[in-house]
This record gives sequence, C-alpha cells and structure tokens, in this order.
Amino acid sequence: MGEPIVPENELFLEMKGKNILLVTERNQLSILGQTFRPIFCGKVVEVTNGFITLDPVTIKMHNAPFFKFPTPLSFPMEHIAVFTPFDCKRQLVLV
Repeated sequence: MGEPIVPENELFLEMKGKNILLVTERNQLSILGQTFRPIFCGKVVEVTNGFITLDPVTIKMHNAPFFKFPTPLSFPMEHIAVFTPFDCKRQLVLV
C-alpha cells in the first residue's frame, strides 16, 4: 500500500468512490488539438499525496459536453481550483 495521506489531502480522500465536478486553475487546456475550459467530471478512483485520479472522466466541452476521455486522468492537487460532488449526467451551460 502507498504512503499515508497527509492531513491536508484528506478532503480529497473523502471523495474516493464519488463522482465530482473538478475545475483546474488554467483558463483553458488543449488535448488532442481541442481547446476547452478545464471542467471535468468523473469518479475519484485514486488519491495520493500529489494527485487525484478520475475514471471514467468526462470533459465538459461546449461542442461535446459529454466527451468521455478514453483513459483515467490524474490531476495535480495544487492545480485544482474547485471540486464538488456532482452528478456527471447533469448538463452544464457553458458560454
């Protein structure tokens, strides 16, 4: 088993097994030639002292609001701006 989770990361550990909406600090990101706002939704499957991993993960793009990324995505905790429990089937209006 990995190293114990430090107290400041326990909030993320409490989300393990739950679906969350996650927003990173960047204004926009680019994956596979698509530029989009950094809004993701998925199930928390792993929490370490540096990263949180979602799988499956949906990227909330304005032209494809339910785009499922083909692999798990890991996010560095220091770049997460906001996260909250969320139903990933729920539609968001992105303007």
